[in-house]
Amino acid sequence: MAVEIKVLSAGAVKSMVETLGAEFERASGNKLDVTFATAFAQRERIINGAAADLVIVSESIISELEKLGLVVAGSAKDLGRTVTGVIVPEDAPSPDISTVEAFRQALLNAKSVAYTDPKAGGSGGIMFAGLLQKLGIADAVNAKAVLCKGGLDVSTKIAERRAEIGTTFISEALPVKGLKVVGLLPGELHNANTYTAAIHKAVKEPAAAAALLKALTDPATRPRWKAAGLDPVF
Repeated sequence: MAVEIKVLSAGAVKSMVETLGAEFERASGNKLDVTFATAFAQRERIINGAAADLVIVSESIISELEKLGLVVAGSAKDLGRTVTGVIVPEDAPSPDISTVEAFRQALLNAKSVAYTDPKAGGSGGIMFAGLLQKLGIADAVNAKAVLCKGGLDVSTKIAERRAEIGTTFISEALPVKGLKVVGLLPGELHNANTYTAAIHKAVKEPAAAAALLKALTDPATRPRWKAAGLDPVF
């Protein structure tokens, strides 16, 4: 008998969860009810009692949820690791980001900079806000910042030329047409994040949730995870 599997997922893995999820639905006959949001927004939902069968957020948040007894101990499985990249509109010149100082200057030179609003709870936005402080240009950049709801919103605003330069996880930029990835954050600014899935403690469909997790981590899908900007770690 077909069942519905409720999934709470971070947006950084959206492209693969949607693609592999649709294939899983066709193969199993089950239906997925997937809600995407920033990792920290999902964390807040779960801590405040949101129900789910499978949770997909950052590795660190899964670890926290396991300690709190909110996901099934031992059920966690890493999916993919993505890195923060610098993006600009497709037909715009590529700024020099080869060194930390060059990237710092590129941010200062740009008329507008798009990144995830840290208040939205996105891992990338929180990281970038701290990076601006580290570089000593927080006030200058924030005066012209285009704050976004998440990585997909950052990518969309860059593609629509509503900002000159932006930073987000590569996995959230690749599905969007109209932009190009200039490269990764340089030097010691390099930033990577691993996304992990675990079965919710209050799971209603444990067998189906486990089957979905198995489908997401099928070794045969590794090339597709990599093509989506996520290095598979399973």
